[in-house]
Amino acid sequence: MSNNINMKTYSVQELYDRLKEADECVWIEAKGEDDSSESLMESVCSFSNEPGLGGGYILLGIAENKKSKDNRFLIEGVTDSDKKQLDISSQCACMFNIAVRPRIDVEQLDGKNILKIFVPELSAQQKPLYFQKNGLPQGAWRRVGSSDQRCTEDDLRSFYLDDSSFDSGEVKRTSLKDVDEKAVEYYRTLRERVNPEAAELKYNDKELLESLDCLTENGTLSYTGLLMFGTKEAYRKFCPMARIDYIRVHGNEWVQNPDERFSTIEFTGSYLLQLNSILDAVRAELPLNFSLKEGEIQATTTPDLPDRVLREAVVNSIMHRSYRMNRPTQIIRYNNRIEIINAGFSLKNQEFIGNAGSYTRNLHLATIFHETNLAETKGTGIRTIRRLLSDNKMPLPTFESNRRDDSFTIRLLVKPFYNEDDIKWLGLYERYNFNKNQKEALLFAREVGAVDTLTYSQMNLVSLTDAFVELVKMEQAGVLIQKGRTEEVAYYLLKQFSQVNLPSKGETSQVNLPSKGETSQLELPGPLQKRINTLGKKTSKVELKEIITELCSIKSRSRKELSEILGKSDEYLRKEVIPEMLGIELKLTNPESPNAPNQSYKAK
Repeated sequence: MSNNINMKTYSVQELYDRLKEADECVWIEAKGEDDSSESLMESVCSFSNEPGLGGGYILLGIAENKKSKDNRFLIEGVTDSDKKQLDISSQCACMFNIAVRPRIDVEQLDGKNILKIFVPELSAQQKPLYFQKNGLPQGAWRRVGSSDQRCTEDDLRSFYLDDSSFDSGEVKRTSLKDVDEKAVEYYRTLRERVNPEAAELKYNDKELLESLDCLTENGTLSYTGLLMFGTKEAYRKFCPMARIDYIRVHGNEWVQNPDERFSTIEFTGSYLLQLNSILDAVRAELPLNFSLKEGEIQATTTPDLPDRVLREAVVNSIMHRSYRMNRPTQIIRYNNRIEIINAGFSLKNQEFIGNAGSYTRNLHLATIFHETNLAETKGTGIRTIRRLLSDNKMPLPTFESNRRDDSFTIRLLVKPFYNEDDIKWLGLYERYNFNKNQKEALLFAREVGAVDTLTYSQMNLVSLTDAFVELVKMEQAGVLIQKGRTEEVAYYLLKQFSQVNLPSKGETSQVNLPSKGETSQLELPGPLQKRINTLGKKTSKVELKEIITELCSIKSRSRKELSEILGKSDEYLRKEVIPEMLGIELKLTNPESPNAPNQSYKAK
């Protein structure tokens, strides 16, 4: 969905259909009539603030049904729609620091009045919107996934209030004596490789540090200066929790046994000097791939996980972590994966991680990494990781941004999918006819223990809506079990294969087959099913022909099947519609021999 959703006006029916397909999303919020007015105003504040979203819709009169996961939304309606409109307009005008003017319309759904409230995104000059009684930052809200979240100080920076970054702050009681000369010399070496003519290379050490915003006017170090050039002694004294811990867990899960849980190496001191040591520690335990190129007599051994991927992931963790939080960055090496856990949630919405553009939490740290070529060009790090993993036939990375814990996690599997053992194991599920994305979800769940909609979306580069639909199919097939959900993510566990109900011989459907005369909604793509659901007596032949073409591109169908799916008589299709589709390649069951194998032929 494009961020510019205010370019199109949606009806209540269209918005409700979207909710049924994929629950609440980043730009739609459902509210029951009994939901508090404060909750509704929080959504108004969130849609007004969220950068790049374009605004969002609130549907008042559609409540969440928490007792059923199959029918999650109930059409309740609004009893006194005129009074509700006045109340909402009045609250929007007086509760916030500036007046908000949402567009409110009343439309009917199942004969009940629903208030459709469109809240446009405010301009950058007007943000952040906040509740006057709470002030900043507690009174400001933003949209994260399908939920409204209270803003933090980091959020306020993204709303253009403050261009400064934490890494430019002064570390009191420090001086040039706390600078490691080896770190300064190493910076000069790296910078010269990138640009031998760089002006700062001609500066003395004090001038160099000042040009990098590492030394303040008072002669003290900034946080950038301490983190990039500080001695180990200065680290321990002024920022001991800025260290990086490499933790080796023996197994695929975090074991609670205190005696055999893990082993740890702590890295303290200048990030410039420590980076290679950190990478060496992780590389030393990566599984190796043996290869012998044609014409060579000696085999080479390299890790399956590309070195640039590892470096980019570690450097990203240093650049984007929150140094306001007093906890170290953790690089956890399990047998089957690496997890890098940072303080500080992503300033970019999870759905947009990897897209062009960058929100930089630590501007000066990032600048040094970029100018020494230790990190990719700004805003391209995640895309580079994805490209390199894809080129090496490795699973794509997955991410988790947790605002409650104020943390960010990146996961990298250390071996490729589809080795001999994987293929043999997937063969157990062959009769389900799962697509490639679903097979990789199975393999991921096998490795990690679970899979969720966000992970599925990130691994396969599909929308959250498509991820939700495809995982529901696997749940209906009896292969996955939903074990929980938040407002943003549904979590699934892999069933033990002995508990899976295999399709009988000859069946390949991954969902329960519909009974005669029925059409399973999950059998068809959501937009196509939606078009079919809205067909009426006055549907044009042009639209029918488009739908028939799309239906037959998915699988072969007889006219009788098409008749049942479309709700049109077989005679009407045979005489009025299909004859006009001359020259269009369709997969239709041979009407003269309905029991014969399906074949593709031109309609005639």
